[in-house]
Amino acid sequence: MQILLQKLVKFWQDKIHLRITSLIATVGTVGIVSCLLIIYVVAQISDEVLDREAFAFDKIILLWIHSFANPTLDRIMQTITRLNDPKTAVVLVLIAVTLLLWRQYYQEVKIFFINCAGGVILSYGLKSVFGKTRPDLWQSAIEEVSFSYPSGHALGATVLYGFLAYLLATRYPQFSWAIYSIAISIIGAIGLSRLYLGVHWPTDIIGGYGIGFLWLTFCTTMLKLQKIKQPEIQ
Repeated sequence: MQILLQKLVKFWQDKIHLRITSLIATVGTVGIVSCLLIIYVVAQISDEVLDREAFAFDKIILLWIHSFANPTLDRIMQTITRLNDPKTAVVLVLIAVTLLLWRQYYQEVKIFFINCAGGVILSYGLKSVFGKTRPDLWQSAIEEVSFSYPSGHALGATVLYGFLAYLLATRYPQFSWAIYSIAISIIGAIGLSRLYLGVHWPTDIIGGYGIGFLWLTFCTTMLKLQKIKQPEIQ
């Protein structure tokens, strides 16, 4: 029994403890707590969606936002929502990858690819799993045919613009506050545009942001850990 306990203690110290310590040091206590809270919220929403339960505030919020509708806002919101349309996202990814390869940031390219590909898989995969229908409260200016939950635009914007912001803030730390502020503004505006256009419920946006943030955190953490290990390998 004593030998078994010694082996368990050694396994914890050699395999588990070091990895947990490294994870906490990389993500930070606030980051881990934030992720746990987001997991809880997303799990609660997802459970209700699977049970086909309706959220009363979804309809109330959408109708309130729609009360501000006018032709000028229609054009603005349609422009904003295109910031994360597939064509726009592909162009941004190609530009970013080209610049990263030119600067020989090969690790960043690899994780960036995983980040973007994972975001696409999560978006389309989870939509198929939950099969939630989109709102139909008024005639929208745009047409969407896929399922509603989670919002692919909210998820994708968080993953794409969040990772680009992380790369820029790492390269230019003196401007990190401004970089993250711009990224958050873009991501928030894209989510709002989806609500204004009536193609998503608020819970779709919340779920998309939450899932996107968790995936983004996972990918940036992978990149940080690789950067930490790189000097050891050299």
